[in-house]
Amino acid sequence: MLQDPLYVLGVLGLLVALSEWLARHTWLRHLGSALLVIVLTAISANLGLVPTYGTGHPIYDGIFAHVAPLAIFFLLLRVNLADLKRAGAPLVLLFLLGSLGTVCGVFCGLLAAGGFEAFGELTFAVAGMFVATYTGGSVNFNAVALEYGVVKEGGLYLAASVVDSAMTTVWMAATVAIPRLLQRWQPGGGEVLAIGTPDTGEEEDTETTHHLDLALVGALGALSVWAAREIAEWGRTALGFEIPSILILSTLALGLAQVPLVQRLRGARLLGMAFVMLFLSVIGALCDVGALLGMGEIGGRLILFCAVVVCVHGTIVFGVARWLRLDPVLAAVASQANIGGGTSALALARSLGRGDLVLPAILIGALGSALGTYLGFLTASLLR
Repeated sequence: MLQDPLYVLGVLGLLVALSEWLARHTWLRHLGSALLVIVLTAISANLGLVPTYGTGHPIYDGIFAHVAPLAIFFLLLRVNLADLKRAGAPLVLLFLLGSLGTVCGVFCGLLAAGGFEAFGELTFAVAGMFVATYTGGSVNFNAVALEYGVVKEGGLYLAASVVDSAMTTVWMAATVAIPRLLQRWQPGGGEVLAIGTPDTGEEEDTETTHHLDLALVGALGALSVWAAREIAEWGRTALGFEIPSILILSTLALGLAQVPLVQRLRGARLLGMAFVMLFLSVIGALCDVGALLGMGEIGGRLILFCAVVVCVHGTIVFGVARWLRLDPVLAAVASQANIGGGTSALALARSLGRGDLVLPAILIGALGSALGTYLGFLTASLLR
């Protein structure tokens, strides 16, 4: 019964609603609804109220495959290209440094975990998978895993997936807390923008819409996701290389957003934020404590490896931001775009009360999706 898709979807919806209520009406608002829904779903999954992601539940797979890209599309559909300037050189710089920090962290992590054969003959592939996922996300992770056959090594692949997911959850919490701590010791003369009360989006995301608008927005989203995947597949088969579909989707969304008729449609932001919260609930379900405890020596090595990767990455991103006297919230959003992807980064910006960084978070997340696979394969090739 607990595996029934309708039951799972219903519980996820309730957890999203509970997170929003807690963020609006209790002292937990300082955590923000994004972090709350991750934590509440993680607790629910480990108590057995909903399946953990490791069960391969179709609802979870569907949310990753369809809901997450639709969330990005809907949110980008409200963007005027003039707003692209908001991303700014500092945020892009910190993001790129974060990608470099991930590569450095992978090499340091391998040394800490036992060397360049810490995970057997596929160590090079595991290293590439983590560079890929901590630059662009799980799509890049699986692209590298498929290419080198890691998915056929069930134990290693499952362990890597669980540790990656758990660390992503931990880092989401860390990037909520770190900016608040760093702003207390920000060097004089630096650019420090206030961290506001977590932005629930209650006013901004409330729209008066009509089912005609929702139908058109939904159709645009579905057809654009389909078109992006078809174009990516055509590029792979006809041209010999694959442009990440999320990058194509972002381009389509930004192009459509400049069309006056599309700009007049209502409901895109409403759907986008609802889908983001649903996506984040699945991130919580990824954190399977039982699976972590049952992985034995390989699990311990992966946990150490992954912890070193993230610590090196974080030290570089936040260290450079402090050295350059940049707003630590920029560093947090850039880092979360690396580790958790654009969807998690925009949720972090909302949690920190920085709605001005929602769009930049999506944009650098798309950049990460574009770079992740290439960096992952490059790292794997160097280590092979």
